[in-house]
Amino acid sequence: MKTNFECFPCFVEQALRASRMVTNDERTIKEILDRVGERFREIPLTYTPPEMGDYIYRTVREVTGVKDPYQVMKKESILQVLSIYPFLEKMVANSDDPILTAIKLATIGNVLDFGISRKYDLMEEIAKIENMEFAIFHYDTFREQLENSSSVLFIGDNAGETVFDKLLIETIRKPVTYVVREGPVINDATVEDAIQSGIDQVAEIISSGSSAPGTILRFCNKEFLHRFSQADLVISKGQGNYEGLSGTERQVFFLLRAKCPVIARHIGVKLNDFIMKAS
Repeated sequence: MKTNFECFPCFVEQALRASRMVTNDERTIKEILDRVGERFREIPLTYTPPEMGDYIYRTVREVTGVKDPYQVMKKESILQVLSIYPFLEKMVANSDDPILTAIKLATIGNVLDFGISRKYDLMEEIAKIENMEFAIFHYDTFREQLENSSSVLFIGDNAGETVFDKLLIETIRKPVTYVVREGPVINDATVEDAIQSGIDQVAEIISSGSSAPGTILRFCNKEFLHRFSQADLVISKGQGNYEGLSGTERQVFFLLRAKCPVIARHIGVKLNDFIMKAS
């Protein structure tokens, strides 16, 4: 997915939000915004939004010296979901279609996105699951592919939603490789976050080799690229991964909520719609 003109104000907003997470010093914030603004001249519209995101958060780290501005928030969001994990397990176990329920919960978990907004009511979102509908829902295709798969590559997104991902992994009962970011960016999951969520108990965890807030294949390491090409089934969570992988040739199942009008328009859905889309 290419960068749209509407992405540029969002880039500035992300830079400002991340800067204020770690400092109140106006000169420091101004330096970050200046660097981000200067970068606009250089990025072609053929770039994906996560490529600019990678530059934004790298700049915040370099200027402030804070490696992980969202560290505390990530841990809190993981603990929040872990605290209701027994409740979520019962929801799945008592449902007529456990895999479908686990997919719905995993997609609801995509609301835990601090790159877009910190405002959400998780329990309120979960309470809507009975009436939850997907604007695009390639579930039958997914079940068919899953049935015939002996290896699954699961590309994670935000730290808190990795707990929901763990539940989905347990439910599908297939060997899974779970992919995280190489280093901290927004509240995206790293190896440390995935282990805190318990992903290591149900899947092998690997890094994509990139700290961009989305999966950009040319930034990824050889191990990830090999797994990506060889896996029988690929599940991709969230908007950043959709932005980076939507143009790839191999089939990918995208699970996300369209929280951005540009992404919603690109997919052909309404803002805040739930998506389960096979590429």
